[in-house]
Amino acid sequence: MPNLLSKLSGAPKSKPIEPREIFMSLPAKDKRYEYPRDVQSEVWKKWFDRRDQENTIIKMNTGSGKTVVGLMILQSCLNEGKGPAVYVVPDKYLVAQVCDEAKKLGVLAVTDRDDYHYAENKAILVAPIHALVNGRSVFGMRTSDNYPIESVLLDDVHACLDTITTQFSVQIPSTHELYDRMVALFADSWKLYNSNSYTDIVEMKDFKKDALLPFWLWQDKQIEVYRLLKQYDNDNEKNFCVFFSLPLLQDCLPFCNCIITARSIEISPNGIPISKISSFERATRRIFMSATLADDSVFVSAIGMKPDKVTDIITPDKANDIGDRLILFPKHLNSSITDEDIRQKIIELSATHNIVVIVPSGERGSFWDGTGKRIVTKENIEKAVAALKTKHIGLLVFVNRYDGIDLPDDACRLLVIDGLPPLRSEYDKYMQSINPTSNLLLREQIQRIEQGMGRGVRSNSDSCCVVLMGNKLADVLIRNKGVSFFGNATTEQYNLSKELWDLLKQTSSNPTIDEIFELADYSLNREIEWIEKSKERLSKVVYKTKPNFDCVAISLRDAFEQANIGQWQKAVEAIDTAINQEPDEKSKGYLMQIKAEYTNFIDRSKAQQILQSARRFNGGTLGPIDGIQYDKLINNKAQAKAMLEYLAKISSNPNECVVHINAVVDALLFSPNANEFEGALEEIGKILGFESSRLDRDGGPDNLWAIGNSKYLVIECKSGATTDIISKDYCNQLGGSVRWFDNKYGNGFQCTPIMIHKTNVVDTLASPTQGTRIVTPELLDKLKRQIRDFATALAQSGNWQDETKVSSLLLTYKLRGQDIAQEYTTTFTTARG
Repeated sequence: MPNLLSKLSGAPKSKPIEPREIFMSLPAKDKRYEYPRDVQSEVWKKWFDRRDQENTIIKMNTGSGKTVVGLMILQSCLNEGKGPAVYVVPDKYLVAQVCDEAKKLGVLAVTDRDDYHYAENKAILVAPIHALVNGRSVFGMRTSDNYPIESVLLDDVHACLDTITTQFSVQIPSTHELYDRMVALFADSWKLYNSNSYTDIVEMKDFKKDALLPFWLWQDKQIEVYRLLKQYDNDNEKNFCVFFSLPLLQDCLPFCNCIITARSIEISPNGIPISKISSFERATRRIFMSATLADDSVFVSAIGMKPDKVTDIITPDKANDIGDRLILFPKHLNSSITDEDIRQKIIELSATHNIVVIVPSGERGSFWDGTGKRIVTKENIEKAVAALKTKHIGLLVFVNRYDGIDLPDDACRLLVIDGLPPLRSEYDKYMQSINPTSNLLLREQIQRIEQGMGRGVRSNSDSCCVVLMGNKLADVLIRNKGVSFFGNATTEQYNLSKELWDLLKQTSSNPTIDEIFELADYSLNREIEWIEKSKERLSKVVYKTKPNFDCVAISLRDAFEQANIGQWQKAVEAIDTAINQEPDEKSKGYLMQIKAEYTNFIDRSKAQQILQSARRFNGGTLGPIDGIQYDKLINNKAQAKAMLEYLAKISSNPNECVVHINAVVDALLFSPNANEFEGALEEIGKILGFESSRLDRDGGPDNLWAIGNSKYLVIECKSGATTDIISKDYCNQLGGSVRWFDNKYGNGFQCTPIMIHKTNVVDTLASPTQGTRIVTPELLDKLKRQIRDFATALAQSGNWQDETKVSSLLLTYKLRGQDIAQEYTTTFTTARG
């Protein structure tokens, strides 16, 4: 053995603790780290001055060297004796990226929590968020011997918080025996409340339907629910859906939401009890790093951060740490441009440039590449990113990857954001179905869009053209003012690009796809004048340093925390604060439903009264136990007049109305997403000037249209059907909806029963209701084309807001009440025996 005593040091040397000084003194760093960027030095100094605050939020633009900033901050913590130190990222792929960066810097980073150097506070532990936050976490869920954390940094914090929310939920697949036992537990009371819902999901296995169990049913069965879940709370791999989640939820199980679908059961809380991860909760330094997103409510909803405890956000002094982005929005410039037009142009450009398309789902990915060879998922992402960085690949399609990938310089010269990011959970989907304009969901989606837009600019010398596409995306950004949720720098780049759009529109009122993409050349060819203008505009942008917390998010978190300690009345008062401040009626009704849920713990009768009131603001909220007094849909207005009145509520701008109409029409797809389809069909009815409502949650049809003259369309949507024959069950369901109509409306009212299905052939055992009509995919496409063409004509000069001309257009495009069944439905035929 060598003589180790000779290597012992004498008196310990003091280590630098200022991050910039640490960076400059690193002896083995790669040559490209010779000097820090100005923005890094600015952030380091600001953090160091307030390093002893429990929570600090750091916002830096994507590509400004956040990883280096984070590593130096944690090294500073270690040097000051504030270890152990943990660097947390959204997934395993990013763990490798951080460790690689640390190695190039000469900073010791490890991935094993039992590593000697980490235990001795000599190395930074790099871990994915799910290793920190899970029901068996060694960082807080043990009764003793939890791994301590003194300093913790969450990078790409919004992506981390998405995972945290997922971890705090139980997802029971329908293939698990627990699914059937849970359904059986609620079957009798569920049938009494809404037999149609039970039949659709449990008996007919309709994958398009979902059901939120009424809170009073859920609360009444808490002992039985917990007893059931505990039977599967073990480390058998098939029970991981319970094993890694139940310990996080069990204390707040009574005020969780339970969504049942034919695919799964999801149990999720009204808030995240992050204190369950005790080492994270007790860390003396918690650093949250994110891109420069405009809304900070997620820190309240997922971390429980107190707004008055975070008064300042650490940012660089100026926004000149971001690269140049030219943003194009073809559909906004010319509503007649199709997705196929854009796709063909993008494919053409991919012959000379690396282009990345980010899509929300694999289904949408097939639109870009039916072979699947250019589709990038978590399984092949590392290989794909490496290839883009080294050579010309052309076009690659990334599925639901809006963060965590770095595509500098020629790796991505043009980035396409195709459509809205998917919602995170079944409960989010439910919430959107009853409250489609929810700011809470809108902010989350806009944040993910902005994160996606940053993938192609990784330094202030980088450049990328960003193309936004999809009618739903256009509707959210333009009509719903989603652009206002962009961060300062992105907003400035959007506004600069918009000036180019305005100039183009002056030369061509409806520019072609080629004319629009000529603007992209300013970015693709690195035009000096464009770069100068872009940097000049950004140099004047100053980041916001005051956090922006949504008042509704604050109230919801306050209510959850009060409920968590049994202070039900205070929870109700917190929700009242949000209700009183909420101007949107649908959102107000949704908040009243939550108020009723908390009220039920102290006054069941009053809870039902609150639900009655909630229905007046939002017809999609839960119906009370005793049912609701159904108010007939009565349509006494002239169709053209009713249409103009409804469009006026959407927007005073005809082009924004066209964008909205196209977005709604796009959602009328034969796909598994029933909520989206049924919501779109309800909206189309209103756009066309009818009274329209979704009634399936109250035992009625999926959609009911009052088309005038006491005539109605009773519609059942089977847009997710996969068989080539209409089943007996589907026919019985439509028959039940007709009986519901006859019972509610009585004599003097007539209805036409309509089913939307992929075929008009019914099973030989079925007995369709007399007069049944079928909307096939071909007829649905015909209706969609007519509505699109009508909307385009409506927006033309002289037609907008002229009732006589609108009436004429409705006749021309065959969209009057009497035209719907005649032009867009067909009779059924019976399958051959």
